[in-house]
Amino acid sequence: MNTTFLKDAEIDRKWHIVDASGKTLGRMATEIATVLRGKHKPTYAPHVDNGDFVIVINASKVHLSGTKENKKMYQKYSGFSGGLVKKPASFVRERDPERIVRQAVWGMIPRNRQGRQVIRRLKVYSGAEHEQTAQKPVALDV
Repeated sequence: MNTTFLKDAEIDRKWHIVDASGKTLGRMATEIATVLRGKHKPTYAPHVDNGDFVIVINASKVHLSGTKENKKMYQKYSGFSGGLVKKPASFVRERDPERIVRQAVWGMIPRNRQGRQVIRRLKVYSGAEHEQTAQKPVALDV
């Protein structure tokens, strides 16, 4: 029996929607990363990008377990000396709640060309409204 690999024209990409309100960040991010990479499909191959699109709504209401709300630090670096800025998760949630979910999912995707292509299919919104209603997304059970 030969192994068959999908070509780009044969890939069927579906749209999934996840409501993040009350969900634990890490457990939700692993499920999202699995769907984005296509590991949930029987046609999965590591070198073929056959994942689906994922929409995350209510990112500002995601749950961080334990004391991570105050102790988990998000950092960015400007490239200059002394340009490292660290901020707690509570501050990031107020300013840019989409970053919390996007960075958690990005941490579970490979850092290569395929990973950068996969993360583009993740759409994160802090509120309940999203722009992809025409794609008729299916609720993803997380």
